[in-house]
Amino acid sequence: MTELKLIESIRSQVKPHPNVMLGIGDDCAVLQSHPQAQLVTTDTLMDGRHFICGDTPPALIGRKSLAVSISDIAAMGGVPEAAFVSLVIPQRKESQPLVEGLMSGIVTLADKFHIAIAGGDSNSWSGPLVVSITLTGRPHHRGPVRRSGAKPGDSIFVTGPLGGSIDDHHLNFEPRTFLAKELLDLTPITSMIDLSDGLATDLRHICSESAVSAQLNPEAIPFRSNITHLDTRLEKALTDGEDFELCFSLNPKGVETLKRAKLSQPIYHVGTIVKQGPNALQWNDGTAIISTGFEHGF
Repeated sequence: MTELKLIESIRSQVKPHPNVMLGIGDDCAVLQSHPQAQLVTTDTLMDGRHFICGDTPPALIGRKSLAVSISDIAAMGGVPEAAFVSLVIPQRKESQPLVEGLMSGIVTLADKFHIAIAGGDSNSWSGPLVVSITLTGRPHHRGPVRRSGAKPGDSIFVTGPLGGSIDDHHLNFEPRTFLAKELLDLTPITSMIDLSDGLATDLRHICSESAVSAQLNPEAIPFRSNITHLDTRLEKALTDGEDFELCFSLNPKGVETLKRAKLSQPIYHVGTIVKQGPNALQWNDGTAIISTGFEHGF
C-alpha cells in the first residue's frame, strides 16, 4: 500500500467533527480554538513493549493506542476532542490488514468518545510497529486538575480495582473521562493522575509535585479479581501498572459532598495525604512503602 492510498483509506473512515475546521488532507489541521486553556497529550506505543503483534488483534492495538491518551485527558478532568495519529509500519506483506485493523480500533473508540481524527503522519521501516497519538482536549469549567494541588488532610481515592492488568485489561480498559466529569461537576478535585505505571509510582508523582507524603490503608486497596495469589496481590496492585484508573485527592468538604452523591460507579478511599516526610509513601502504621511501579530506562 502506498502512503497516498493509506491516507485516503484513513480519511474515508473519519467522520466530520464540529471542532475541526480542516482535517486530513492538508499540511496542518485547523481546529476551533477555546477561550480557555487547551489540553494536549502525546503517547507512543511500540510492538514488543505495549502489545505483541501477532498475538494481539490489530483493532485492540489501535484501541489501546488511543485509550491511553484519552486516559491522560481524563486525569486532568478534561474532554478529548481531536487526535493526530502517526504510524511507523513494518515493511512486510501483511502490513495492509494490520493497518486496516489498527485504524478500525482507533476510529471505533474515537467515535465512542466523540473524538475527531484530525491528521497524523505515516512512515515504514524494517523495525516493529510504532503508534504515536497526539490528543487535544478541553478542560472542565473548573480548570485543569493538576498533580500539584494535594494538601495534608485530603483523602486519596482510586476509581477501580488495581493489579493484574496483563490479562487483557491493558487492552480493554475504559478511560474514565465520564467519571472524572461526574466528580468535577460535584466538587473540586485537588489533584489527580491516571495509573499507567502503578499506584506506587504514580502516587509518588502527586506527592512530589504537591510537596506532600501519602499514607495508604492496605485493607482498602481494591484488587482485580484475576489476582488469585493473596500473598502477592498488594504488591501487584502497587506495581503492575497499566490499570488506567484515576487516583485523586479530595479535601474534607469534597469527601462529604461525594458521600451524599449517587455516582455511576464505585470509588475507593485508599488513604490520606499527610505532611511531607522522609518517605513519600507509607502505610497507615507508619511503615515506609518501598515498592515502585514501572519506570522507563534510557
